[in-house]
Amino acid sequence: MSLKHAILVLLETEPGSGYDLLKHFNNSLGYFWNAKHQQIYLQLKKLRDEGLITCDLEKQKGKPDKKIYSITREGEKELAEWLRTPVAPNSVNDALLVKIYGGRMCSPEELIEELDRHAAIHQKTLDKLTAIEQSYLSLKPESREKYRLPYLTLRRGILGENAWLEWAKEARREITKS
Repeated sequence: MSLKHAILVLLETEPGSGYDLLKHFNNSLGYFWNAKHQQIYLQLKKLRDEGLITCDLEKQKGKPDKKIYSITREGEKELAEWLRTPVAPNSVNDALLVKIYGGRMCSPEELIEELDRHAAIHQKTLDKLTAIEQSYLSLKPESREKYRLPYLTLRRGILGENAWLEWAKEARREITKS
């Protein structure tokens, strides 16, 4: 997957500014696809140059005009083609797992400290995801339909964070046996 397709997915859902896209990455897609401010704006320029999106200016009082991006028919075709193309499974590069794998060279306390630091991050992510889930579940059924498929990605995130935290408990027990 590329940032190009993530942006097209967001713009297919609704037009928005670069800032709007950044917020979506920070609050939804960012849980499984990261993008920085600069990357988004560079990709928007490329997408526009390729004719996959357009840009309209929205007047603002006392501020520069706001650029609102929309997907074009060509962008929709590109996105549809990408959606039909199989994607490769994720590869994992996890420094924590490498540390634990080679952990005989440090103390159990050092490993536990690092594991606990990561567990706190995963717990914080889980808390955010479950709050998003509660917002979704509080919607009226007719409003939920629009978010039915994004909800599946949210559920994957919740299940993944729960599984990670369960693994961390197991790892902690095993490390403290040493």
